Amino acid sequence: MPTVTASAPKRGFALVLENPFLCGVASFSTLGGLLFGYDQGVISGVITMESFGARYPRIFADSSFKGWFVSTLLIAAWAGSLINGPIADGLGRKMSINLAVVVFVIGSTLQCAAMNIPMLFVGRAIAGLAVGQLTMVVPLYISEVSIPEIRGGLVVLQQLSVTLGILISYWIDYGTNYIGGTRCAPEIPYSGGTITKPVFDPYHDVPAGGCTGQSDASWRLPLALQLVPAVILGIGMLFFPDSPRWLLMKERDDDSLHALSRLRRQDRDSPVLLNEYLEIKASIMLENSFMRDTSPNLSGFKLHAAQYMSFLTNWSRFRRLAIGCIVMFFQQFMGCNAMIYYAPTIFAQLGLDGNTSSLLATGVYGIVNCLSTLPALIFIDKVGRRPLLMAGAAGTCISLVIVGGILGGFGSSLMSNKTAGWTGIAFIYIYDINFSYSFAPIGWVLPSEIFNLSIRSKAISITTSATWMCNFIIGLITPDMLESITWGTYIFFAAFCLLAFAFTFFCIPETRGKTLEDMDLIFGDTAAHEEKKRIKHIEAELRGAPIDEDDLIKPVDSHAELV
Repeated sequence: MPTVTASAPKRGFALVLENPFLCGVASFSTLGGLLFGYDQGVISGVITMESFGARYPRIFADSSFKGWFVSTLLIAAWAGSLINGPIADGLGRKMSINLAVVVFVIGSTLQCAAMNIPMLFVGRAIAGLAVGQLTMVVPLYISEVSIPEIRGGLVVLQQLSVTLGILISYWIDYGTNYIGGTRCAPEIPYSGGTITKPVFDPYHDVPAGGCTGQSDASWRLPLALQLVPAVILGIGMLFFPDSPRWLLMKERDDDSLHALSRLRRQDRDSPVLLNEYLEIKASIMLENSFMRDTSPNLSGFKLHAAQYMSFLTNWSRFRRLAIGCIVMFFQQFMGCNAMIYYAPTIFAQLGLDGNTSSLLATGVYGIVNCLSTLPALIFIDKVGRRPLLMAGAAGTCISLVIVGGILGGFGSSLMSNKTAGWTGIAFIYIYDINFSYSFAPIGWVLPSEIFNLSIRSKAISITTSATWMCNFIIGLITPDMLESITWGTYIFFAAFCLLAFAFTFFCIPETRGKTLEDMDLIFGDTAAHEEKKRIKHIEAELRGAPIDEDDLIKPVDSHAELV
């Protein structure tokens, strides 16, 4: 038998160049993240526009109502992320993405064409369902089509796409803010005499006698433009292969091999391709065997319920799930989305007068947010997760304390003290930098690394829903906090940054460079090691070849990590 000389494994950019089609598929699918980021960011500028306020003064002037408007998308996204698990398993990853696109187009159309508040809320809720679906299925699709050596970077690329969507939305808001066309609401006489405040038309919610120098296009156009990437994503996904793993789950073996051949750009009879195909098939057979062993008399809903209950009955699984959910909790309660949703309001508090100035500062915030994600691509596999998380938590905590101190110390005189105002603005940007390279991307990466094969998809569905629920709470309470406790809002978020630092230091293990067996040793069980032993046996049976028992304790080929 000829001797095979092992060559040094390729990593990073070399593997990207070797897999251009795979990286193209993964990158294109992150348009789902861009839709999430765009819809998340665009609303911050829209709710401060004069023309939007003229049509919807209750949202414009009432901080509680404003919070509910922003948060409608978030609570709907929480529901969308939970219900999309069975949809993705039933229709497939690709068709699930396309279904989410159709839902998003309906919701966005209702938002940009809204003529009253109920229509606006319904559109935002429908779009939220789609956003929740996309945030659940796009990372799943990427992980199942990717190879393990570059999968971490591709997950970070998803977060980069989110920040790019936020950036684009901020600058579109800034540009459309200049669209003119004076719009006035009709005077509504009443017996009390002279009108001293807006009187609401119960049918259109328009303030009586109010005029604005903007046309409705200034806020309708930003909401309409999100339809463009959505349609591009939906059409483009029709030409890409579905997940080979899902196809094997549906016993579509030939389709799975064809999809894998397209993704890897290798012939169907290539030994390397067939080896990966058999590894994926062996893992599917293992999952089926695991379910039969652990729940022999259960099926359907009862089986799924039993698997979810195992998170409460198995200490190792509970501990991992707790870490994943708490990381997602801190990702939101450190204040990131409070800044994104209400950035113009925050910059106005810090002394920027005029809506245009606030929107301009918000646009710069989007640039900083996007560029600051790039260090995570470079350092996440070099420095490690824990150092980035702790550095980010410390930096955000210090920044928010300084901003809160400036607002508390100067109060209403901040408008006349430009130096203090600009210092506060600078530390908002510093806060953004520290968050964007740490908890923003790693909050998504870490949960995908700490769960073993048999529970990974269900665990990630729970952690994803956790971040949406926390996001909903933040979107709801922030406007009231900014209005009632002002500078205390920043101290509130700073306290959670400090707690995030302590939690990372004491509770989160370092996952850089660790195999699944290493992770199991950290959490006190050997489930992954047993899984890999069984995968070896199943692979041997599929090949019709005997297995060397000594191989069972050796690391398996890296492609096994894919599944």
